[in-house]
This record gives sequence, C-alpha cells and structure tokens, in this order.
Amino acid sequence: MTQEDRIVSISVAVIESRLPAPVVFGDWIMRHREFAVVRLRSHKGLEGWAFTLTRDGAVAEQIHKSLAPVYLDQPVGDQERLFNVAWRRSLASHAAGVGLRALSLLDLAAWDLAAKAADRSIAGYLGGTNRSMPATAIIGYPPALMGPRETGHQVARLYERGWRRFKAPVAATTALTAGRLRAARASAPDAWLGMDAAWTYDDVDSAVALLQEIGDVGLAWFEDVFPPGDAAIVRQLRERSPVPIAMGDEQGGSYYPEALIRAKAVDVVRIDLTCMGGITRGRRIVEQVEQAGLAFAPHMFAHVHSQVFSAWGYPDVPVEWGVPWTGVDPYADSLIQPTIVAGGLMEPLTEEPGFGRLIDRDWALSQPHDDPDGILDG
Repeated sequence: MTQEDRIVSISVAVIESRLPAPVVFGDWIMRHREFAVVRLRSHKGLEGWAFTLTRDGAVAEQIHKSLAPVYLDQPVGDQERLFNVAWRRSLASHAAGVGLRALSLLDLAAWDLAAKAADRSIAGYLGGTNRSMPATAIIGYPPALMGPRETGHQVARLYERGWRRFKAPVAATTALTAGRLRAARASAPDAWLGMDAAWTYDDVDSAVALLQEIGDVGLAWFEDVFPPGDAAIVRQLRERSPVPIAMGDEQGGSYYPEALIRAKAVDVVRIDLTCMGGITRGRRIVEQVEQAGLAFAPHMFAHVHSQVFSAWGYPDVPVEWGVPWTGVDPYADSLIQPTIVAGGLMEPLTEEPGFGRLIDRDWALSQPHDDPDGILDG
C-alpha cells in the first residue's frame, strides 16, 4: 500500500428489498427493507464495499452531499483521519442519526478498501484473526405469519442443524408472544432464548407484565423494550426485571452508550458498526462498555461484526443471523451463510481480502433499486 493510491470515486446504490409479508410492530409497519450499498474505488482499480439498512433515511444523499467531498482524492489507508475530519466538519449532521449512519457506511467501505490494498482479510488488517463465534438465529419472522406452531417447527429444524441460540421478536399480542416463546423453548430446551420487543412498549408496568406471563420460558434477555431516548425508564425496568435488559439497536451518536451506562439502565449494550461509527468509532464504544463492566452484543450484519469483533479479541460475542428469506435481512441472505458446528458456533466466514464479497449483483438487480452509477451492473 502506498500513498499514491487514492480514492477516485464514491458511488451509492439504494435497494428496496421485497419482504414475504409486512413486518408489524405496533404502529411500525415495514413493507420492505431498504438498503444502501456503497462502493469506493481507488485509481488502481481496487474497490471497498459496505452495506446497511437505511431505515428509510436519506443515506445516499448524505454521502454525496457532505461526506464524499471529504473522502475523494484522499489516500487509501487513511480512513481513521478521514472519519474524524468528516465527523467534526458537520457535527450537527454527522454525530447521530442518518448522518452518522452514512458516515459509518463510508468508514466500513474505506476499511474494506484499505485491507484489500494490503491484500489482507479485515481481521488480519486489524491485527487479529477470524475465529469461531456463537451464532444466534433470529426466529419468528415474519411475525404476521409465524404462530406458535410454525415458530416451534422452525426452531426444531434449526436445532437439528446445530443452532443453540435463538431470538424472537414480540408478536401482535401478549398471548401470541408467550405462545411463540413457549413453542421455541419446547423445541430447544437447553438453548439460549432472547426476545426483541422492537420498541413497542411505553410503560414499565406493561413490560413487566409480559415478563411475568412468560416466567416459565427461561428468557435470556429482554431487548429494545422502549423507544430510544429515555435511559431513566429503562433503568426503572431493569430494577424490576427478572431477566437481563439489552438496549441500543439503531441508536449510537451523541451520548451513546454513555447515557445508558450512567443511568445503570442495561446489562447488555447493543453495538451496530453500520450505524454507530463504523470501525473507527466502534472501538471507542467497546472500550466504554468494558470500562463500565458491562457486556455487549452486536446487532445483525454478521458479515461485518463477526470479522471485526473476532479481530479485536472477542470471539465469545454472539453474532446474529436472520433465517434466510424470512424478511430479517434479505441483503445478507444473498451473501455467504454460516456453517454451524458443535456447540452452536459458526465457523469463520472467509479469509478473502477485506470483508470478502459484500455484493450479490443478481439478487440486487432483482429488487427495485436506484443505482445512478451502475455499481450493481458491475
């Protein structure tokens, strides 16, 4: 890698992935999942890639308007400095929300490009190795179609294939949520079983009532119970909850995770490098969590998180996978899938340069998309 190799183009495509059925969590109704995929190209012809959910935010516009000018014509391998320049140049836009999501995506692509320039896997480039890690299957999708019986059958099939960790989202009613979790437990008596509340609760009493209803399930954690922004109510729940509380998906930015840590609101801090600052800022989040003596666990995007956290020396951190083509993460479903071995561990995904292949053009082109630079066409 030399300083002569510079970033000469930054392109973004947006893919609107179809879902097998709408995903409904209270007033939040997902009829599709929208992804942004970015490609950085150097003048030597190397390419760095990254993808994430847009959550229907203007990620592509943010990259083109305020971030690409910072990265263009800059040296490959200078990604940490570029992140900090871009972050500080417009803190009002880049310190949280859509701006931080866009910056995180660009940061990951810049790291991918730098690792490829060094002809090393991202794990090797970060000074570590890819190791086997615990794998969690996100079950029960789409919630509108998966009743207790279907959920139990799904878990049974996964259990037979070696999976030993499962996480289900809340369903439309407390009774249906409880029925699905009991069916999952019956199919996997010794497995780790968590629940994602998808921010559907507004008060502590209702959340505690659900936990009391499913006291026989042996729940491992209760995740993302309330909408982001109120650490005090999460603390109140933690004080009354019989199970660990995990929070943080899709958050990041200003005072994250500091607010949750200071409020003593959580047992597990959720980390998503695709929206919380990429590799460059993600390391600081991990350090804050460790200093507080708390656990952390990544949110989805296993193709990134498994390699980065393994490289950083956290092979015991569980990595999440959606059951393919059920609507959890269609983009990731089109990429390499995990091999599950004894103990519910996933084998390392790849030792290819960078993150490995992060684009399946055939799948991407089969979905509605906006690709002004033609990066999906190759």
